[in-house]
Amino acid sequence: MATFDPFSARDTFSAPQGELGIYRLSKLEDAGLTNVGALPYSIRVLLESVLRNCDGYVVSEDDVKNLASWADTKGTAPVEVPFTPARVVLQDFTGVPCVVDLAAMRSAMQRLGGDPGKINPLVPVDLVIDHSVQVDEYLGDMALLHNIEREFERNGERYEFLRWGQKAFDNFRVVPPGTGIVHQVNLEYLAKCVFIREDQKGPVALPDSLVGTDSHTTMIDGLGVVGWGVGGIEAEGVMLGQPIYMLTPEVVGMKLTGKLPAGATATDLVLMVTEILRKQKVVGKFVEFFGSGVSHMSLADRATIANMSPEYGATMGFFPVDDVTLDYLRQTGRTADEVSLVERYCKENLLFHSDRAPEPSFTKVVELDLGDVVPSLAGPKRPQDRIPLTSMKPQWETDLSHVYEKSQGAPAGRWEGEGGGVADPSGAAVASPAISDPGFEGVHVTNAGQNFTVEHGSVVIAAITSCTNTSNPSVMIAAGLLAKKAAEAGLTAKPWVKTSIAPGSRVVTDYYAKSGLDDELAKVGFYTVGYGCTTCIGNSGPLPTPISEAIREHDLVVAGVLSGNRNFEGRINPDVKANYLASPPLVVAYALAGTVDIDFHTTPIAGGADHGNQVFLEDIWPTNEEVQAVVKACVLPEMFQEQYDDVWNKNPMWNAIATSEGELFEWNASSTYVQEPPFLQSITPEVKPIEPITGARCMAVLGDSTTTDHISPAGAIAKDSPAGRFLMDAGVEPRDFNSYGARRGNDRIMTRGTFANIRIRNHLAPGTEGGVTKYLPTGEVMPIYDAAMKYQADGTPLVVLAGAEYGTGSSRDWAAKGTFLLGVRAVLATSFERIHRSNLVMMGVLPLEFEPGVTYQSLGLTGEEIFDIPDLSDDLKPLQTIAVKAGDKTFNMKVRIDTPVELDYYRHGGILAFVLRKLLKG
Repeated sequence: MATFDPFSARDTFSAPQGELGIYRLSKLEDAGLTNVGALPYSIRVLLESVLRNCDGYVVSEDDVKNLASWADTKGTAPVEVPFTPARVVLQDFTGVPCVVDLAAMRSAMQRLGGDPGKINPLVPVDLVIDHSVQVDEYLGDMALLHNIEREFERNGERYEFLRWGQKAFDNFRVVPPGTGIVHQVNLEYLAKCVFIREDQKGPVALPDSLVGTDSHTTMIDGLGVVGWGVGGIEAEGVMLGQPIYMLTPEVVGMKLTGKLPAGATATDLVLMVTEILRKQKVVGKFVEFFGSGVSHMSLADRATIANMSPEYGATMGFFPVDDVTLDYLRQTGRTADEVSLVERYCKENLLFHSDRAPEPSFTKVVELDLGDVVPSLAGPKRPQDRIPLTSMKPQWETDLSHVYEKSQGAPAGRWEGEGGGVADPSGAAVASPAISDPGFEGVHVTNAGQNFTVEHGSVVIAAITSCTNTSNPSVMIAAGLLAKKAAEAGLTAKPWVKTSIAPGSRVVTDYYAKSGLDDELAKVGFYTVGYGCTTCIGNSGPLPTPISEAIREHDLVVAGVLSGNRNFEGRINPDVKANYLASPPLVVAYALAGTVDIDFHTTPIAGGADHGNQVFLEDIWPTNEEVQAVVKACVLPEMFQEQYDDVWNKNPMWNAIATSEGELFEWNASSTYVQEPPFLQSITPEVKPIEPITGARCMAVLGDSTTTDHISPAGAIAKDSPAGRFLMDAGVEPRDFNSYGARRGNDRIMTRGTFANIRIRNHLAPGTEGGVTKYLPTGEVMPIYDAAMKYQADGTPLVVLAGAEYGTGSSRDWAAKGTFLLGVRAVLATSFERIHRSNLVMMGVLPLEFEPGVTYQSLGLTGEEIFDIPDLSDDLKPLQTIAVKAGDKTFNMKVRIDTPVELDYYRHGGILAFVLRKLLKG
């Protein structure tokens, strides 16, 4: 903590914990530097951070003054802000590489003659193991146990490594497997809203704030805690004492009025918010919610909206601390003293919102009447493509017809013409695999002794999954009540539907058990399969073999319905082309119906003229009053207290893991899970000069909305892929491949899987789908990894050509790390998503942006040119315009290195080298 206090802001206040320090924002108002009441609450939290950390060196007086004057420009004249979060949160997929890199830094420090013990997190770090469980088994009471057993079998090496890290590093805690989803555990337990730390003058209170290695870290914004997702390498910088350098954000205020109508859920609300804000182009901005509708909204509903900030493109969606926040803290088992500290500190420091408070000034205001929200889904492959439930059947028919049009060479439609670089630069359709005749009536399948027909639109996955909704008791209980009424009507999930519930924490199981709704869900086919991220991140597990074979042999377009936040193509399951986001009760409803080709308002779920009594969705849909009665009676503070009491040691399988001791990790050359990455193996004590890029070839030409899910390895590892062949050569059987996410600690696997998504379209190899490219010296089409290795052997640097919004999505760190290890030196794009652009810089990859109105298509670039970027030198400046030569064309591009600190990262070859050299010399 800083002792330099140029604004005399440090003061004290009384709390149950005693006399505590406080850096008062009002002191800046007294000095005439700001009107705190005009600042959005999210900006106030950032301002407190720079004020408290102002030391005249890392954080200057000008940094404080610049942010204090936010209301004058409303973020439209951005300046650099060094933000120091209070903590870091990791999940195991993205967290393992962070710990691997810390271990690699210790090894490198020893090789350079330094002290490996200097490498430790300098701020508190919590890692929650939640991404490793897969839905292998899904029917029956033993599904949960068997899935957990398989989880430990698959992830033994990773878990041994994390156990070592838990012992070896200071300031680092691990929440064991089987506890819950990181964002829900964060919301229900880890977050405190206000922390107490020490500075040279004693204990000091400060707002809880964080960054996390998962884009849905933003869920915590619903609790009044500033936090957002960053790449693993960015998080490592914070862990090692580096601030997050960001440009002053614009803050869009979203005014919510009214209340949700009967039948509408928080999920329906967030899908509408996502649709509206995506159209408002809030990418890279803060969104702060206010208005009378917020005051009457539950904390869980707020968290649902905040969770999906990445889907509407915002850095975060923030709700300030208020009385509803305090009530939630009490409901989730926080102590009376903790709650009192939050209330007193936030009121003392102008961070507590009340209806009497003046409305802050925003860059822009968007309004929504909650009464306009209707039941909805979103899909078939993007979360912002909302479909009112009443329009679902005609929209499905339209989407399906576009698949047929595409297969016949007609212009691409909504289905495949958007996202993932699918659209051809010329605008012509890209041929896709042959699809069955539209008149095709389905495929007869026998599975587990049952005979049925699978056809276009059949729902083969129905999953209550993802922290977005499992953290919200109202929608989870609504799903249980719908299941209860369905069971009473004699309904059950169709036999071709793979059903699952993956609660975000064990508290959900407690209130399901108390209400008896766990049994009701089981009656219709929904059993708990694990505690963690499952279907939403691609851990849906394989479909039953007969169903999978029918889908593949007959090119069936089948559907998944999930209560998640992401439905990008290729993400959920390789057999499922259409995926729809929906509320938990709608997930159950579609499992009962067995198809998305249904109008619930006119067609019964069951029964009919020849089948007895008709049962419509409205007949089994629970009322808001029914839901809230169960919430009040069954969601109790003692459940949270019991589940999180000594949570670090509650899993006996975790406690039994044996691991190595010592400050240096003992790398195992035969491990297929954890390897020392090459980033620092040849590092020198001194930095090398920035040099031009010459003679580069293009590795991939991609369209608009290429996501990090297309770039980064994710989901299942195909047997015939470069990564699959590597594993088989290492003696790993396909059944034990696990997922890319589980093997994120092994760069040999991850590099082979970069740009290998089964749905990516590389226009350098037209007519193909998946991770292939043309090796330009010979014209041979081959896997991207194989071509990249040939280019590296030739000494040829690589570039990528891309369209707008390059790098949207999740799976952040390896989208940049894998790009770097493939030999890509620069990415030339129309525009970049915020986190991925930053991560490219932090890996030493140069992001270049075309001038406004210019694209690679308008320049006539094909990707077969030879690229030269001659203006790169130690004189490079942030946001500089430089010339790029491609073949016989020369054009200008903006260097998207946005700040001086980012330039230092790039100069050093990445943030890991930058920090290591700094610690070596310090």
